[in-house]
Amino acid sequence: MKTHNLGYPRIGSQRELKKASEKYWSGKIFLQELLDTGKRLRLENWGLQQNAGIDLIPSNDFSYYDQVLDMTMAVGAIPDRYQPLQSNAYSEQELYFAMARGYQKEGLDITAMEMTKWFDTNYHYIVPEFSKDQTFQFSSTKVLDEFREAKEQGILTKPVIIGPVSYLLLGKEKEDGFDRLDLLDRLLPVYLELLGQLQELGAEWVQLDEPFLVMDLAPKAKAAYRDAYYEIQRRFPSIKTLVATYFEGLHDNQDLAMSLPIHALHLDLIRDPKQLDPILKKAPENLMLSLGLVDGRNIWKNDFDTTLELVQKAINKIGKERILIAPSCSLIHVPCDLDLETNETVLTPEIKTWLAFARQKLDEVAVLKALATGEDHPMVLSQFEQNKRSAELRKASKLIHNPQVKERVSGIGERDTKRANVFSQRSELQHQHLNLPLFPTTTIGSFPQTPEIRQLRAKFKRGEFSREYYEAELEKATLEVVRLQEEIDLDVLVHGEFERNDMVEYFGEQLEGFAFTKNGWVQSYGSRCVKPPVIYGDVSRSHAMTVDWSSYAQSSTDKIVKGMLTGPVTILQWSFVRDDQPREQTCLQIALAIRDEVLDLEVAGIKAIQVDEPAIREGLPLRKSGWDYYLQWAVKAFKVATSGVKDETQIHTHMCYSEFNDIIKSIAKMDADVITIECSRSQMELLDAFGNFNYPNEIGPGVYDIHSPRIPSQGEMVALLKKAMIVIPTG
Repeated sequence: MKTHNLGYPRIGSQRELKKASEKYWSGKIFLQELLDTGKRLRLENWGLQQNAGIDLIPSNDFSYYDQVLDMTMAVGAIPDRYQPLQSNAYSEQELYFAMARGYQKEGLDITAMEMTKWFDTNYHYIVPEFSKDQTFQFSSTKVLDEFREAKEQGILTKPVIIGPVSYLLLGKEKEDGFDRLDLLDRLLPVYLELLGQLQELGAEWVQLDEPFLVMDLAPKAKAAYRDAYYEIQRRFPSIKTLVATYFEGLHDNQDLAMSLPIHALHLDLIRDPKQLDPILKKAPENLMLSLGLVDGRNIWKNDFDTTLELVQKAINKIGKERILIAPSCSLIHVPCDLDLETNETVLTPEIKTWLAFARQKLDEVAVLKALATGEDHPMVLSQFEQNKRSAELRKASKLIHNPQVKERVSGIGERDTKRANVFSQRSELQHQHLNLPLFPTTTIGSFPQTPEIRQLRAKFKRGEFSREYYEAELEKATLEVVRLQEEIDLDVLVHGEFERNDMVEYFGEQLEGFAFTKNGWVQSYGSRCVKPPVIYGDVSRSHAMTVDWSSYAQSSTDKIVKGMLTGPVTILQWSFVRDDQPREQTCLQIALAIRDEVLDLEVAGIKAIQVDEPAIREGLPLRKSGWDYYLQWAVKAFKVATSGVKDETQIHTHMCYSEFNDIIKSIAKMDADVITIECSRSQMELLDAFGNFNYPNEIGPGVYDIHSPRIPSQGEMVALLKKAMIVIPTG
């Protein structure tokens, strides 16, 4: 029996990569210092995995921005617009970051590639772009360089590569008339060249990530898997290929996956433990099974008792030598190290004993192997006993349950999920009440958290000055952005959100049932890191959270100021959620808390209230069979949060970086008066779903990509609006 890991956080336990990247982008350090930071993090990560007892340690799981973009560089799928950056005057790293962030200097003005969510996670990847005449060539040696780098440290790693079929399916056709899977014959030789060079360097195992194997697959995609892996096996029979699936079970793709000529198949047994039994019955005699038994998506300790039952079942059926034990997926979705949480006022000792971060999850993998193989070392047995004790204490904790909250959720009725009148009637009242022009302008919400504001908050947290002084300074910043918006003649203003640290963390800090970390950072995209709250118990709201700041901003201007809230589904999705009750129950608890805030904002005179739900598409189950149930409770939660207001009050919502075609009917059922959508990166393509569906309510197409430092021209934004007018009626 062996242990392995699918991937480790690359940001660093103190966000070293984020800090170095942003310094490099701003010109404060040279490229070599950024590269040195990356190398130091890789060496640290390999060393700690080796010390934890992981047998097969991954390489190429590190990335300076995104692993899909890394693969795009490796296979040379570089869009034509970046050709000016492919000369000797520009480094590979400059080209790489230009593709991720756009490029606007030295007379060049090049847009970034599209970005979207990685399956049902809050991680964003850079979407490959494919043309009909697409060519591929082996263009980046990163995979080889990092394998060689680890080998020089005495560690023979397992290189991690996005599999060829999933890579194509992750991309987009940028012109009509072809299917990106038709490009497999051109792409596969590059993969074979890469595998050949890895074999020459001495690689024994290679992990090929194929997460699309857990999705609903068309016959053409299934055929592509067979073609790709039979060719890989034919050319490189001695390389041990481990195909990794995660985020769901294989279901109807079990036979396909087990028919592939591979050495090992990874199963996510956290998301779908029921898939183990049928796979054990069908698994070919020469196929090893990697059991994903430690949750790579959440931070709760593993329940060793339950997990060992699954391991023992596998041992009894196929034997220890054909089993690998691993986390369910890459650990990039969890924070680095629980041992860094030393501030007991932020994370209480009781709750901390229930948790495991990436480093601790490696230990759990090693302990599971030791227990499964009958190792009776006193330290292993002690860890087993501690694990059982922690699970018992969590179940018995008085922190978790609130009968009043549970009673209020059970009392939700149809009256709580409907506005008083339909949109057409509300719209007339709102137009009279708000008196806005035909094309009203606004921003999505927050203004940049300047270094001065961050320093102010840090000093306040350290107790260097009073709350009165702190809030007076925030009032000054708020007033400045209100005046700025008036000056540039925006129609609907925002207050800037200078009092907030994060759009989820800020609310969680003021709600019961949430806990927090000091260093629990997780990568969202590029250098953007978030610190998800931990929902450990029943959620409720004891006081208004945003009313004072919204009221202050509104009192300083005659223009409309939006109240700004994060929606219940997004708070759920972007938190580490308790696993002892259904997610929909937790979501409805959050929805009731947001409902109370919405009503308080209305009473305070706020006429437009934005309840953001950028994660509603992200939460969609990967299999269509689960969509209806999820969408039913997700839409219900939004409507519970927003339906208590009068017709005159305009409810906004915002979504970004999502594909809407499949869920457009459910978005319409949310019945928000106005929905704003990030459309600039997709050149208004994301708006097509709303036009084809004839979306009944109002739409605000985003024309400025705030995730790129590139500044669009006025003409470019006008052109995007003209594209939008073709799709969406103006009146």
